[in-house]
Amino acid sequence: MELLRKIMKDKFAKSAFIVLCFLYLVILFADFIAPYSNYYANREMAYAPPSRVYTIDENGHFSRPYTYNYIRKFEPALMQTVFEEDRSQKYYIKPFARGEKYKFLGLIPTSRHLFGVNNGGEIHLLGTDINGRDVFSRLLFGGRISMTVGFLSLLIVFPIGLLYGGLSGYFGGIVDTLMMRFAEATMAIPSFYLLIILAAILPSGMTSVQRFSLIIVILALIGWAGFARVVRGMVLSIKKEEFVLAEKTLGASNLRIILKHILPQTTSYVIIAMTLSVPSYILAESGLSFLGLGIQQPDASWGNMLKEAQEFTNILYRPWLLTPGVLIFLAVLSFNLLGDFIRDYLDPKGRSRG
Repeated sequence: MELLRKIMKDKFAKSAFIVLCFLYLVILFADFIAPYSNYYANREMAYAPPSRVYTIDENGHFSRPYTYNYIRKFEPALMQTVFEEDRSQKYYIKPFARGEKYKFLGLIPTSRHLFGVNNGGEIHLLGTDINGRDVFSRLLFGGRISMTVGFLSLLIVFPIGLLYGGLSGYFGGIVDTLMMRFAEATMAIPSFYLLIILAAILPSGMTSVQRFSLIIVILALIGWAGFARVVRGMVLSIKKEEFVLAEKTLGASNLRIILKHILPQTTSYVIIAMTLSVPSYILAESGLSFLGLGIQQPDASWGNMLKEAQEFTNILYRPWLLTPGVLIFLAVLSFNLLGDFIRDYLDPKGRSRG
């Protein structure tokens, strides 16, 4: 594929593409990669720092990777809880270790994980949260929500926007006027505040899956209008082309002309718009979850995980809680870089200059 080859030749687009592929790969295999499930918790290990992994033993010799468990203590002088390593027992890190049972890719029952430690040991590569849950594992599971909300929203936004804009631009006249006034009224709604209001009035007893589905629908119902307006403008110019007039002469129906001959001409813009729209949906979901109006605990998303890091003491003493924010930044930046490259590639004027 020519586009993929071009991406591989551009260092920024290539880096963005690799980052996104890596993120989607790890969240796809989250059950296998994560040493713990999304709901595993050890409250004795609340706010435990990242586990230290050693490859050199106390005698200075190379060793199989191992770690130590933490012991939680209260330090009167500091008036806070501290964690110290229990050096009395080593816990060796084993590949493909047995752990909690799950279904691989949702189909195959198994208990094998990418890595784990001996019985009685715990490993937390990115520490734990306030409930003693493994941050690394929850990042993987939370990414499934944060990284898919954009694409699921697009499945609603783009069909509606394409058809609405196509009909408006094709028929013109009073139909076009009425349809565009309605779209403009929708665009005038302050989207983020509407999201907050709608999310706040959702029943408290809803599951995270139901809340997630409604967030997708809300995002889609807000985002279609701007896309439809641009498609309408493109259709206004395309419908005057000779091949469209020829189809009319041959007696083709209006719907056939719109679906088979006009809308396919907007493919380049659709691809660009899809790539550049995903980051806004990721940020919207993360923002809602950060405010406590999106995905609810104990289910994880990068937004509600980042909420815990808003406390000043956590930023100072528990920086591993900021990891979801770093991943949101990387994902949004990668989508924007990739979208910019695709836009330049599909722009005929840009290609002629290259």
